[in-house]
Amino acid sequence: MIEIGHVARSHGLRGEVVGGVKAGGEERGAPATPLFTDGGPLVVRSSRGARKDADRQRWIVHFDAVGSREAADALRGKVLRAEPLDDPDTLWAHEVVGSEVVLRSDNQVVGSCVAVVANPAADLLELDTGALVPAVFVVDRQPGRVIIDPPEGLFDL
Repeated sequence: MIEIGHVARSHGLRGEVVGGVKAGGEERGAPATPLFTDGGPLVVRSSRGARKDADRQRWIVHFDAVGSREAADALRGKVLRAEPLDDPDTLWAHEVVGSEVVLRSDNQVVGSCVAVVANPAADLLELDTGALVPAVFVVDRQPGRVIIDPPEGLFDL
């Protein structure tokens, strides 16, 4: 399971919640989509976009088993998780953390990815060397290996 968002607060009186959804999580708002919390599964009844913040889209969601404001309030702060989507063009943090990062030009290993840092312009691969590489420079990936094509000088200090 991957984290796709969280419940921020209740909305209205009939059980809707406002939730923040990370980039790439918008597909999870379709009716009958299962989402998971530490408290168990929730099934989306309906959803609609509310507004976009720096790194999250705000959505208003109504879950099947949530019919009152009190039930919606009980979900405040819950992390929403889902199965990863099978999209070869999407770069998922769980697929790159732990991978060696190499330059396309000469196959030089520049480090190992230890985290993916959310950033409004582009997510950043944090390397074990302390370097940050914008994800837009990722050109290919294989199991355990991420290939980048950064501009000259990115790793010069």
